[in-house]
Amino acid sequence: MQLNGWADQRFGPVADTFARNFAEFGELGAAVTVFAGGRKVVDLWGGVADEVSGRPWQEETVVPVFSCAKGIVSICVHLLAQNGELDLDAPVVRYWPEFARAGKETITARTVLGHRAGLPVLDRTLSFEEITAWTPVVRAIEEQAPLWSPGTTYEYHAHVFGFLLGELIRRVTGLTPGAYFRRAVGDPLGLSCWIGLPEAETGRLARLVEAQGRPPMPGPESILTRMVTMNGAFTFPGLDAPHGWNDPELLGAEIPGAGAVASARSLAALYAAAATGVDGAPRLLAAQTVADAVWEQSAGESWLGFDAGARWGSGFLLNSPFRPTLGPRSFGNDGAGGQFAFGDDEFGVGFAYTGNRMIGHGDARAGRLIAALRQCMGDD
Repeated sequence: MQLNGWADQRFGPVADTFARNFAEFGELGAAVTVFAGGRKVVDLWGGVADEVSGRPWQEETVVPVFSCAKGIVSICVHLLAQNGELDLDAPVVRYWPEFARAGKETITARTVLGHRAGLPVLDRTLSFEEITAWTPVVRAIEEQAPLWSPGTTYEYHAHVFGFLLGELIRRVTGLTPGAYFRRAVGDPLGLSCWIGLPEAETGRLARLVEAQGRPPMPGPESILTRMVTMNGAFTFPGLDAPHGWNDPELLGAEIPGAGAVASARSLAALYAAAATGVDGAPRLLAAQTVADAVWEQSAGESWLGFDAGARWGSGFLLNSPFRPTLGPRSFGNDGAGGQFAFGDDEFGVGFAYTGNRMIGHGDARAGRLIAALRQCMGDD
């Protein structure tokens, strides 16, 4: 397997681990990028972007990164709070009056960021066309009653997270979350990262492949499946189904909880920009903003009785047994295909791994790379 790119000598263990992932985990195509102190120190890629055509993975190949979108949305929300445009602890109804229905009056943006709003799934079943039209989802959220008293417990808000916070962004800025991200962050930094992939960029898109042996989803009536598929509007993994996750029509829509498309280089640059700044530019998120974001909001047994060891801050996965990173100021998010990206302003790091072979539960590829990075940073 030919691998491309480079790594500073200090970060050789990351390069070695990246190569071993291809040999030991059946990696198809993948990339890893690391920034340290605002400077790129690892930039590696290799393998095949499209198993059907044999098209190789290039340095700016982009791939669906699923719930890494939540980290992008969360950075936008914290940026608005930092700028004084959004109060994370004010009721959502201050910005979105129609939200004040069915017992949601006290829900704040932070309640949503911590997956504590009681809205992990909607009662209303929407079609794909309604979901991609945006407004029908907003109306369904307005109608929805929380499934528990908001703030008293948590459960992963798979898609509602993105639409609810995305509508808050729209109410404050006049722009949908994908458009706001591009204006405030993506375009100024020149990132290959979108919530709503432009048609002109589809030629750079890697094609997802599901690994053999991946466990099936529960039945369509289970709450978990309803959460992940928005009551069946999306199939999961459903890579090659109509409106599946390889479909440019789905990836071109704004699905802000799970529909981001990005390169590893750009995801790492995004988190480096948030944590340290890149190429001498000021950091996006101030130290106090990061401190606020990494204050634990949710951990332990969830509403559905799961406890994988994850810890959540305000919108971000935190360092935990479920997702070991570097330390208490690490903040990031992962994706269903095994992708992961995070920043850490104590260690001065932005990291991202992307790949197109979806392994599922127990996927160790990103974790091995982060363990190698910890060794390089002198915290092994």
